[in-house]
Amino acid sequence: MAAWDLSVTVEDLGLDAPPVTISVASDLHIGGVILKLVEKTQIKQDWSDHALWWEQKQRWLLRTAWTLEKYGIHADAKLVFMPQHKPLRLGLPNGITLRLRVCFSNPVFQTVMGICRMLNIRHPEELSLLRPIEEKKKKKDKNLAPEIYDLTEVPLSSVSRPCLYNGMPAHFADSPEMEAIYKMLSVSQPPPAPEVIAKQYRPASVVDKAHINGRWLDSSRCLLQQGIQESDKLWLRFKYYATYDMDPKYDAVRLTQLYEQARWAILLEDIDCTEEEMMLFGALQYHISKVAQSEPQIMSNNPAMDDLDSALQSLEVKMEGEGSSASDLPKRLTLKGYKQYWFKFQDTSISYFKSKEESIGEPIQMINLKGCEVAPDVNVAAQKFLIRLLIPAPEGMNEVYLRCENEQQYAQWMAGCRLGSKGKTLADSSFQSEIQSIRSFLAMQKTNSSSSSANASEESINTHSLVSPRYHKKYKPKQLTPRILDAYQNVAQLSLTDALMRFLQIWQALPDFGLAYVVVRFKGSRKDEVLGIAPNRLIRIDLSVGDVVKTWRYNNMKQWNVNWDIRQMAIEFEGNVNIAFSCVTADCKIVHEFIGGYIFMSTRSREKSETLNEELFHKLTGGHEAL
Repeated sequence: MAAWDLSVTVEDLGLDAPPVTISVASDLHIGGVILKLVEKTQIKQDWSDHALWWEQKQRWLLRTAWTLEKYGIHADAKLVFMPQHKPLRLGLPNGITLRLRVCFSNPVFQTVMGICRMLNIRHPEELSLLRPIEEKKKKKDKNLAPEIYDLTEVPLSSVSRPCLYNGMPAHFADSPEMEAIYKMLSVSQPPPAPEVIAKQYRPASVVDKAHINGRWLDSSRCLLQQGIQESDKLWLRFKYYATYDMDPKYDAVRLTQLYEQARWAILLEDIDCTEEEMMLFGALQYHISKVAQSEPQIMSNNPAMDDLDSALQSLEVKMEGEGSSASDLPKRLTLKGYKQYWFKFQDTSISYFKSKEESIGEPIQMINLKGCEVAPDVNVAAQKFLIRLLIPAPEGMNEVYLRCENEQQYAQWMAGCRLGSKGKTLADSSFQSEIQSIRSFLAMQKTNSSSSSANASEESINTHSLVSPRYHKKYKPKQLTPRILDAYQNVAQLSLTDALMRFLQIWQALPDFGLAYVVVRFKGSRKDEVLGIAPNRLIRIDLSVGDVVKTWRYNNMKQWNVNWDIRQMAIEFEGNVNIAFSCVTADCKIVHEFIGGYIFMSTRSREKSETLNEELFHKLTGGHEAL
């Protein structure tokens, strides 16, 4: 074959150096091109991490056995020879910025796996990278560049689980400086100053929240293909709120970073909560900060901690309880519109009647709880005890609120509904322990001003560091102090791990937990609406009133696909329900990836928990562009 000249820019020679020209033929393979380049530069170094990047086609030439002809490369190709791993600035959920070496040539999914391996975070499939939001800068802040902690010297490992030494990966045990960085990752940060909270970007509406989700990177393409350059800054965040197999014994960094992400979501009003809940969140932050500074070693080596996957799934910490049985549980409950009915609980169903006398006959309605979603809507101070049921229906979900008369009734019915939704009856042995754990959760929300001990009330707390800016405007710090200390009495005995877990459980029980919003235009509609993507369902929100109009569950989904030419997404549900929409604030690939990602999260099982089925993830999230 005829020889021709190929010009290649070699990054190691410097930005101003002219391209290196080598003589090649079309049947020369990529490995041969690299060999010729290395010989021509005459630089003696380790070139094993280097590869060729094709500028015009935006692709890496990683198949070294392929020929130039097979790749379709001619003399006009702009090629760059550079390392595949380069430094990147990485912002973590706790606000710390690291500088570390990451892979620019693999799909982002694998890059995140490498980052998580280095930082000792299990289940990297739950996290991803996104472009950061710049915080508001004042002129006088110009010199205050955030400190960056350098991990670029850490060797890149291909081992799936780093070997631990004193509870931390060996590469962090090398020096006191590295150990200090690991402590920052694995122990929660002190509460931020109120002015730091005020400087952060705060979404003012659901549409603002939707814009953030347009910043996620595509998991099936590499960093360079998405315009990310060496030393750029990205955020590492939990993307899928389907936390799996959380074990504080191994998950010090993972648990701390998830807590930090939850804490900032609450401080920046990314998720709504009641005033009562905000005081409890404030008290838990205060307690966690206090305990973390006095017993940081608890996190890394506490072999007695059980597997907490189940505790993370439910609202309360599970407690041991004795078995009990009950056939039915008749009680008076009220629906939201204050209509009173006689309710009867049998097997896994609730039936209601006009009165007790009529309960022998046909009910007005029978609600089968199996597959329902059960959520609390409680305000202990106001004596509001509501159970929110989302009942599957062919065209979406129906919502029913049950109002209980008192705490005791609420605990029994809530426990019954919880069991019923899992297909269990009241005869199940866990019924009493479920009641007990619901009661202990309610007890935490009670304020007991009389028991505020003298030493606690004298403690100086910067309360504006513990609550969102809305309460900075509403209350002076001295008004907040007794309320937070009141809530603190109920959590002061918790260990660090239990307090972190409790914080996460209350966060996960909030009505809007886990919702990622995207502005969309439904087929046939003339107005923009919001689609909420949750771990188990999609919701449609009417922007004019801000209400949820429809809910669709993933387990009723038959198929979903994207028409990439017109960037429209179509989903088919059981019962002949079809929806289609185009995305306004995010690429439809992001929405496609969210839905496929949540379906992937639900396929994980205990037996295979250590092996990640990467192929299945790409199959469910990639779309045709990834193939």
